[in-house]
Amino acid sequence: MQKIISSLFLLFLSFALFAQTERTDYIEKYKSIAVKKMKEHGIPASITLAQGILESRAGNSTLATKAKNHFGIKCHNDWNGRTFKMDDDKKNECFRKYRSADQSFEDHSQFLTLRDRYAFLFEYKVTDYKNWAHGLKKAGYATNPQYAHMLIKIIEDYNLDRFDKMKRIKKPKVENIIIAQSENHSKYPEYQDNKADDFKPISVSATNRVIYEAYKVQYVLALQHDSWKTIAKEFGFYTRQILNFNSAKRKTVLNPGDKVYIEKKNRKADVRYHIVQQGETLQSISQIYAVRTAWIKRHNKIKRKDDLIAGQRLILR
Repeated sequence: MQKIISSLFLLFLSFALFAQTERTDYIEKYKSIAVKKMKEHGIPASITLAQGILESRAGNSTLATKAKNHFGIKCHNDWNGRTFKMDDDKKNECFRKYRSADQSFEDHSQFLTLRDRYAFLFEYKVTDYKNWAHGLKKAGYATNPQYAHMLIKIIEDYNLDRFDKMKRIKKPKVENIIIAQSENHSKYPEYQDNKADDFKPISVSATNRVIYEAYKVQYVLALQHDSWKTIAKEFGFYTRQILNFNSAKRKTVLNPGDKVYIEKKNRKADVRYHIVQQGETLQSISQIYAVRTAWIKRHNKIKRKDDLIAGQRLILR
């Protein structure tokens, strides 16, 4: 029972930390537009951000990713734009679909300012986020009885009311483009320079180890005294299977913090190519993108004894 409780606690902690990071990223991404809409329409930026976080799951909901709808606004009779059908309170309900998140933020402002039932909200000061939160619930924006308290908690947890006192936020200049789209506008980026891990925790093993996912392939992080053999045994594999999953050999060094995939990697990567850095190997590159070395070797005509050269461009897809 104690092991089960520990596993559940670790899982909860991992998801909580991940959710907190997602919310922080969302705030950084949309704080300037929230302040801009506040100055244009008189809606507290803290309320806009909190609603966006809550309604769109910090930009990760199906509605946000597929319809750019960050505020859960349904079609209603006065909507003449694009639509997106999805089950909600009822099956196959009609939601508004936008071309961009910016359009969603603007329509959210229009939605509140042009409807009589929200008119009383604008009698509150722009810094009075608590009355705004309770007022939104009273006006029927959401059916959840805890809606106002949920908004207030998000605002206070992330100190969002600081934006209600700002005149504007300058958007930072983009110094380096991390991902460049190909000329034919493919959904696969040409090159991902930062190679940053998503660190998406998806579950906890029976031995209390957090399991992550990268490019839809599950992996764990090696601990201080781990070896290929001990990890294989822990997850019920033969050592050769774990080595195969990770394009590794028995002599391949395993350091604490290294990714160890616990299932087969993908045949192709999600990016088109990789620029080889000093000291990188086929195995280390394949670990970054969760792609099999056999595919990289075949499509780059790499022979077994060929060494990679820094600056070399490897086709990954």
